[in-house]
Amino acid sequence: MTDMRARPRVVIAGGGTAGWVTAAALSSQLKGLLDITLVESDQIGTVGVGEATIPTHRSFHVLIGANEVDFMRATRATFKLGIQFENWGAQGDSYIHSFGQIGKSPWMADFHHLWMQAKADGFGGDLGDYCLELRAAEAGKFALSDKLNLNYAYHLDASLYAAFLRAHSEARGVTRVEGKFVDVRQDGESGFIKSIVMENGDEVEGDFFIDCTGFRAALIEKVLGVGYDDWSHWLPMNRAVAVQTQSAGDILPYTRSIAHEAGWQWRIPLQHRVGNGHVYCSDYISDDEARATLERNLDGEMLFEPRVIKFLTGRRKKLWEKNCVALGLSSGFLEPLESTSIHLFQIAATRLIQYFPFNGCNPALADHFNRLASEEFESIRDFIIAHYHVTQRDDTAFWRDRQAMDIPDTLKQRLALYRDNGLVYKGEEDLFRIDSWIQVLLGQRFETSAYHPAGRLMTTDKLRSSLANYADGVRRTVAQMPSHADFIARYCAMAGE
Repeated sequence: MTDMRARPRVVIAGGGTAGWVTAAALSSQLKGLLDITLVESDQIGTVGVGEATIPTHRSFHVLIGANEVDFMRATRATFKLGIQFENWGAQGDSYIHSFGQIGKSPWMADFHHLWMQAKADGFGGDLGDYCLELRAAEAGKFALSDKLNLNYAYHLDASLYAAFLRAHSEARGVTRVEGKFVDVRQDGESGFIKSIVMENGDEVEGDFFIDCTGFRAALIEKVLGVGYDDWSHWLPMNRAVAVQTQSAGDILPYTRSIAHEAGWQWRIPLQHRVGNGHVYCSDYISDDEARATLERNLDGEMLFEPRVIKFLTGRRKKLWEKNCVALGLSSGFLEPLESTSIHLFQIAATRLIQYFPFNGCNPALADHFNRLASEEFESIRDFIIAHYHVTQRDDTAFWRDRQAMDIPDTLKQRLALYRDNGLVYKGEEDLFRIDSWIQVLLGQRFETSAYHPAGRLMTTDKLRSSLANYADGVRRTVAQMPSHADFIARYCAMAGE
């Protein structure tokens, strides 16, 4: 345990999205209680592939007091209602994992049980008929109003987002130090970090250090050696080839995830360009083959040469060790299939506000922080694994191996619960809601014939009319909404556009 001074000195090692997310959160909520310094070098590039987000991003902006229109103009952002998964369940399949609520649930059972009762009785249509966000995404529409409560996220330019957060943070007192650090000084007795030594010989001293150095993990791993849990036996993707292209066609209000022979491709539409990438496993396909696959499936002209990013899926055994917390890619990596990277930066920064060691760094506090982070990492991991394991594809060795692989016991339990009972749940630290699991499992043809008989408490005519009225409301609302592109042009288009 180490004591903290009245106004602790916080040193954030590394910038990029993770570093400036942390700086923005701490300076917005704990201004006056901390002295915050961020050290970064313009010479060190960032990964910058996390250009799609999830709805928690909006809550983070409320936390830091960021204006939505200003943010969207600064980052060339567009709206996101979900992700369209193509060729995942089987070749030619397509479904949308939307951010919306599906139907209206009674207290005793989730809505999909009522829908399954209706299907058994010969009506009910498609589950998507009861989700406004899903049908709006399919129609390419978007709107905001006091009467329309869409659940949405964003597509954004990660580099521009870091710049936006930097300005936000510096206006709230964060000091930025330019340069590379080449050494770290520790207390000889406790092993706590005392300072980082810059290339020019200057020292940046601190009481608490936040490692935002990306895959290098320069503090949490190279100095403190906490170790890494390798999850590549469950998620073997270890590379991505990424490129930006000129915009082509409509600006869609959703991300596209297109499954290929040994991985998948993302397509993220911004106001000024499209982000593209191919995530793959090098055991099944070479870098050249992966690049060729990506280039064959681009809609617009490339803006620069594609680059290959290497990674290892997993997480640090501890995110908090001594007086250091790892945040961002230094804490671990989960592929961007469900756009969770920036969320993990933000939730870790938010937790740090709640659990900052004002009374000194001690094992009980670090253990609690680590447990919460571990549970969330694992729940997201399981959701991503489910996309690969729950598939009908057997056309390549990659997909056959995904079907046959062993999976975590936690995921086995979830899948068995749904298969045998039609039940899905959301645990305390789970990120993804019941509706998210249902959309993915149904979209990938994971069948169940079991459901709660709550629908039988209504007459068949009452159930039929209730579902029909709900679906009709969704259709009428979508019909009245403007196109996503038209709404962007009026709401937050880039200056001069």
